[in-house]
Amino acid sequence: MGSAVLIRDPYNLIITGVGGQGNVTASRLVASMLVEKGFVVTVGETFGASQRGGSVMSHVRVSSRQTYSPQIPKGTADLVVSLEPSEALRVAASYGGPRTICLSNDRPVFPVRVIAGEVAYPRVDEIRSSLESLCAAVIMIPATVRAVALGKAVLQNVVMVGALAGLGVLPFTRDDFEGLIARDMPEDGAALNMKAFDAGADLVRGFVTTDMWDEGEKIG
Repeated sequence: MGSAVLIRDPYNLIITGVGGQGNVTASRLVASMLVEKGFVVTVGETFGASQRGGSVMSHVRVSSRQTYSPQIPKGTADLVVSLEPSEALRVAASYGGPRTICLSNDRPVFPVRVIAGEVAYPRVDEIRSSLESLCAAVIMIPATVRAVALGKAVLQNVVMVGALAGLGVLPFTRDDFEGLIARDMPEDGAALNMKAFDAGADLVRGFVTTDMWDEGEKIG
């Protein structure tokens, strides 16, 4: 692993969204990059009615020394990455705590009951306020807007992976991502994914997260 370190061991990451947003792919990309750097990574996935836009959540536990249960204990997420704002709130209500960073896309995906007028979807500023009461830090970014600007809304998950890398809380880099996708897709597709990754990293530029932990907690 060289100089790669974890802020906490195990590092508890949850990536969530709704069916069709690509958060399972995002979790597997992150896990693959960390495995290649020598970490022990356990991934556990839970699915709602994902084909109908239901909740989809991946627990990713990263360690430099041992395998952990794939289920993150309640209240101990280090980071929640969400492709949908209300899903960020749902997950943070159970897994968030005083050390949790929440990184969320700001574009809602309205469930069927909202579309049918049976229930109201909360305003995004209300969601942010609730997240701030549950987590140590909240970062909301226009991942879908950036993906659409690149010509493919589906790339919102890669924008979120780039934003995660940009925060610097996990030891993977742009080069790690580039090497991974270069093996799995043609050159033009890889180039577009790199643009999405870079867009995500740009969206979080300037956010400082490392001062939220004691340097003494870092484990090499």
